[in-house]
Amino acid sequence: MNAITRAITAELTNLQQLESEAIHVMREVAAQLERPVLLFSGGKDSIVLLRLAEKAFRPGRFPFPLMHVDTGHNFPEVIAFRDRRVAELGEELIVASVQGSIDAGRAIEERGPRASRNRLQTVTLLDAIEAHGFDAAFGGARRDEERARAKERIFSFRDDFGGWDPKRQRPELWNLYNGRIRRGEQVRVFPLSNWTELDVWRYIHAESLEVPSIYFAHQREVFARDGMLYANSDFVELMDGEAPFTSSVRYRTVGDMSCTGAVASVAGDLETVVGEIAATRVTERGETRADDRVSEAAMEDRKREGYF
Repeated sequence: MNAITRAITAELTNLQQLESEAIHVMREVAAQLERPVLLFSGGKDSIVLLRLAEKAFRPGRFPFPLMHVDTGHNFPEVIAFRDRRVAELGEELIVASVQGSIDAGRAIEERGPRASRNRLQTVTLLDAIEAHGFDAAFGGARRDEERARAKERIFSFRDDFGGWDPKRQRPELWNLYNGRIRRGEQVRVFPLSNWTELDVWRYIHAESLEVPSIYFAHQREVFARDGMLYANSDFVELMDGEAPFTSSVRYRTVGDMSCTGAVASVAGDLETVVGEIAATRVTERGETRADDRVSEAAMEDRKREGYF
């Protein structure tokens, strides 16, 4: 690194450096791959990805569509936000439906009080990637989320079946990315790999980005299970002894209502949320995602099958 580069880097804040790296990654994908797609769920990480895409490619259109793998059991506030935000941007949204996979016999609905559609997203995602010919997919995963995520490269290569092998990933020295793939292979790309949850919220605050209302404290009917607070909904079957009650909660992550827990909170604005995240020592997936508690290797097993 020469003296000029060192001087410029020293003047950049941590968020500016992370933003610059992520924009560079997005432009590299657009330059190297033929048919990328950006996964947009309406969650905080994908909201940041949208802002980064705006900075990377505006005033032109994004060189890729947006896609959401919709379980059909999502929080309605998030789906409403998703649709409104896409309409504001004027970009294309593809909705890949888990219900459609079930109806087509590609996935089997789980039953019982611990049933979830979260695992069923894998086949829906892989089918959508194949149907649309996508060779790269942006996602908002970060290395601080979970141990399997920490093994990821920024360019995460997948085989012809969408499977992930951490031992076969390419080195990324000096931020050089090799996007060369064979026909049928895919690349999952994580521009936010080096961000933390706190970085995400500080960026949202700095950029004054709108997020779904469930990220802030609100009164919701919930029930307690396995040390977590779940939304009482038609998608979850209560077990003996479980009784709904109303509490002030917010969500650190959004996903399928059947496996996404809330946290007790009174944080009603961005500044308070940032302070709350700065004080916690547990990742959002570790505290609020039941699907990651199935086993020590739950996330890695799903990723090997093709999960994001």
